[in-house]
Amino acid sequence: QVQLVESGGGSVQAGGSLRLSCTASGYAVSRACMAWFRQAPGKERERIAATDNNGRSNYADSVEGRFTISRDNAKNTLDLQMNSLKPEDTAMYYCAARQYCFYVAYVYWGQGTQVTVSS
Repeated sequence: QVQLVESGGGSVQAGGSLRLSCTASGYAVSRACMAWFRQAPGKERERIAATDNNGRSNYADSVEGRFTISRDNAKNTLDLQMNSLKPEDTAMYYCAARQYCFYVAYVYWGQGTQVTVSS
């Protein structure tokens, strides 16, 4: 049974930093296709960062240059370093994973962790 558990959310002032972690069980993050999504109240969920089985990463324009996705194979975690946070980054953040990289859909999801950025 696959479980993804996010941690590291919290409240921070604009310009600050947070590091989110997604701990996986029953699933190996090494060489996996995983992503971070976020959803703000009243808005659609958006994918903000993703990484594939070749180590390539891509980012939404809204976070490019401020957020970095990475994986720690020893800890079996997917991390998201968030710098220069803005009030518009306030959202629930979710970790997600594909069953196989050649599948398009993200089928495994965590419960989310709240990030609140105050001005």
